[in-house]
Amino acid sequence: MSLSEKTGSGFLFLGYRNMLVAKEIEQQKTGARLFCEALVDQGVDTIFGYPGGAVLHIYDELVNFKDSITHILARHEQGAVHMAEGYAKTTGKVGVALVTSGPGATNAVTGIANAYMDSTPLVVISGQVPTHLIGTDGFQEIDIVGITRACTKYNYLVRSAEEIPEIMREAFYIAASGRPGPVLIDIPKDLTAQKGSGAMPETFEIPGYEPNSFAPEADIEKAVEKMLTAKTPIFYVGGGIIHSGGSAELKELVEKLSAPVVITLMGLSCFPSAHPNSLGMLGMHGSYAANMAISEADLIVAIGVRFDDRVTGNLKKFAPNAEIIHVDIDESSIDKLVKTHVSLVGNAKDVMQQMIDSLAQKETPAKERLDAWWETIEAWKNYAPLAYESHPEIIKPQFLCQEISRITDGEAIVSTDVGQHQMWLAQYYQFKHPRSFLTSGGLGTMGYGFPAALGAKIAYPNRQVIAFVGDGGFQMTMQELATAVQYQANLKIIVMNNGFLGMVRQWQEVFYDKNYSEVDMQFQPDFVKLAESFGAIGLRCNHPSQLTEVLEKGFSTEGVVVFDIVVSQEDNVYPMVPAGAGLKEMILQ
Repeated sequence: MSLSEKTGSGFLFLGYRNMLVAKEIEQQKTGARLFCEALVDQGVDTIFGYPGGAVLHIYDELVNFKDSITHILARHEQGAVHMAEGYAKTTGKVGVALVTSGPGATNAVTGIANAYMDSTPLVVISGQVPTHLIGTDGFQEIDIVGITRACTKYNYLVRSAEEIPEIMREAFYIAASGRPGPVLIDIPKDLTAQKGSGAMPETFEIPGYEPNSFAPEADIEKAVEKMLTAKTPIFYVGGGIIHSGGSAELKELVEKLSAPVVITLMGLSCFPSAHPNSLGMLGMHGSYAANMAISEADLIVAIGVRFDDRVTGNLKKFAPNAEIIHVDIDESSIDKLVKTHVSLVGNAKDVMQQMIDSLAQKETPAKERLDAWWETIEAWKNYAPLAYESHPEIIKPQFLCQEISRITDGEAIVSTDVGQHQMWLAQYYQFKHPRSFLTSGGLGTMGYGFPAALGAKIAYPNRQVIAFVGDGGFQMTMQELATAVQYQANLKIIVMNNGFLGMVRQWQEVFYDKNYSEVDMQFQPDFVKLAESFGAIGLRCNHPSQLTEVLEKGFSTEGVVVFDIVVSQEDNVYPMVPAGAGLKEMILQ
């Protein structure tokens, strides 16, 4: 072949190759497109967010996905993440929030940390400055991966558009599996415009990450034998029951063993409040019977709990005579605070089913074997029941909580902020169904209650959803009234208004000689006028004789309703376990 012939063939080959490359480039998609397609692939139908420069390519692309993905525009990034939390907790799906770089990302940190403490599955996507500006202190640059390393299950800094689909798949899996929690994905702006194929590998594996679902059968048998022979057993259950979807299994297991149940704040709604085996919430503001029963138990079956200090009080005084069976998906929680006698690492729902299957093969002791134990428990119930003194002219917070429970018949989804109102609702509301109580437990985040309720309402527009908040916490995120009205959420916000930072004031009264330092909240907006200024409805009540009528009127009114319920100023939450005390050392009144 001549030199000219070879050169001609070479040109033909190069031309063909260039055509293939051009076709491949034409078929590639922008990082923003790959991101939106990944959301759809993960079954995401709703995201909560706030746009900014670093995520403009994504927001531009979201317009093309409006038939598949609903975007809820929050008024603050903290509110967006709390909405995603409320959505996740009520649906059991992964909540999604989208924020921009710099202050957008840092504003989201409180919600991310809250989700981490309460094991809520979230994927939070933050924009980042373009890759060539990372490390230059560019405009709105912040190392959000470094900042959130301590409060996420995992986080990513995306380095190419090609990575986006695979990272998204990993992030959703990590967030939802094992002990749920938040995952952050930080995407530089230039990568959302960069093109890539985003080809997804056929196999999917995360080395070293293999959450257990079932416990070894030998350990199950050991645990069941202890449950069958205990004289004063008790079930201590928490949020892990809800995350696993194990409420039905818990009820079956408890009824088979005729045992009492005490519930953590995060576990409320996992077991019916009115069930005869329920002793209610335990811990710092738990019932007298619940705290006494767990203190005197000879066997504690702890499922989906982490022995938090608000539950145990002084660990040296906690359940001194009890053997402990601990069921948890997170192996690091086992033996972390208390020494367990049987450790069962696995999904709460699956492990409880293993226990039920084991019991089915054995002769279950008669219910009467625990008669003496139940007689003791009934005596504790009668000695110090939850109670308060009514007042003819002043609304008592406890009465307000009872009326909310009675009028809704325990069927509502209720979200609370943090403080006295949170504890009173936990004590007096009669929950019937799982995933119907939203609250901030581990981090204790004021401002959580209202946006979380809005996220729940977006998820379930046809269910009754109530945000039960204090006058202090509401003022931290009340700007989300604009969001609620914009999206026509039929949401009810009850502001328990005592003109104080109530829980802080209670501690100052009891432990600081009534030195009320910076807790006066009486300089506050007119909540009725505030509601009306946002296009919502405002109702006020300050007399007990009007309370039922006002609540019923507001609950039956379509649209966003803000109730300003003026209650007694200096009521305290009792029982109360002081810091450093054991559960039996309760202040009762």
